[in-house]
Amino acid sequence: MFQGITGYVRAVDGVDVTIKRGSVLGVVGESGCGKSTLARVLTGLLPATDGNIEFDGVSMLTSDASAKRKLRRRMNIIFQDPFSSLNPRMTVAKLIGEPLIAHGLVKSAIERDCRAAYLLEKCGMFADQVYRYPHQFSGGQRQRICIARALAADPEFIVCDEAVSALDVSIQSQIINLLMDLRESSNLTYMFISHDLDVVRFISDEIAVMYLGQVVERAPKNELFENTAHPYTRALLAAVPTFEKEKRQKRILLEGDIPSPSNPPPGCRFHTRCKEAMPQCSKEQPAMKEVSPGHFTACHLYN
Repeated sequence: MFQGITGYVRAVDGVDVTIKRGSVLGVVGESGCGKSTLARVLTGLLPATDGNIEFDGVSMLTSDASAKRKLRRRMNIIFQDPFSSLNPRMTVAKLIGEPLIAHGLVKSAIERDCRAAYLLEKCGMFADQVYRYPHQFSGGQRQRICIARALAADPEFIVCDEAVSALDVSIQSQIINLLMDLRESSNLTYMFISHDLDVVRFISDEIAVMYLGQVVERAPKNELFENTAHPYTRALLAAVPTFEKEKRQKRILLEGDIPSPSNPPPGCRFHTRCKEAMPQCSKEQPAMKEVSPGHFTACHLYN
C-alpha cells in the first residue's frame, strides 16, 4: 500500500540546452520551476529518469562507472547556502581536500593542505586559514571556501546554484567578480542560476528562462532583455525594480497559482496564467521556435 507508485513529479521535463565551452549560461525562473533539480541532474547528484546528458560528447547516463567518475572530476557545483554546505566538524583543509582524496590527486595530508592553502589564496583568502573551522568565517568567506572546494579537482564546468543569493549586496559583487576572474584564468564554463536578473545579465552570455520544468525562452542576454518574446519572460522583467524612471516597465501581474509539477496542465504550461492565451494554448504544447538568430521561444504567438 505504501510502496506503490501513485504518480510522478516532472521537476525537469524536456529541457534541451547546450552550453558552449568557456561561456556562461544563465538560468532564471520562479521558485520551484526546476532550476536546482536541473543543476543536480547535470552534476550527477540526482539520477535522470529519462533523456540524455552529454559532456564533451560523452554520455553520462550510458557510460560505465569508471567513465562517470572521470566525468564527475571535470565538473562541480557551488551550492546556495554557504552555511549548510560546509561540514562544521571539518577544517577548511579537509573540506577542500575531500575532492582531492576522492579522485586520488594527493598522496599525503601535507600535500592536501598545501593544495588547499593555494586554492584559498586563489579565492582571495589567506593560506593560514586552512586549519580553521567554518564557524570562524563570515558568509562571504564561507562562499569563497565553497568556490575553492569546487576548484579543487581542476574542473572545466561549474554549476553556480544561486551562489550569491544568500549574501549581502557588497559581498555579492565581490563573489561575482571572483567568478569572472576564475573564468578567465582557468577557462571555466558556468551554468549560473539566480533570481536576480541584473546579476544574470552581467555575468551570462546566454540566458534560459524556465517555467514549470521547461525552458520557455533562450537567447543571448542583450537580445533577451531588449526583444523579449515569451509572455512569462516579459512578466519577469517587468517585476525587476529600478530607480530609473525611463526604464520602469508597467507591472504585469500573473494571476492564479503555479500548477503542480505532478499534474501539469495540458498544452502550454503557462496558459493558465497568461493573458495572451488562445484556445490552441490549452490543447497543444508549443514547440521551441527560432524567432530571430539565436533567439528561441516556445509560444503559439510565433507559430
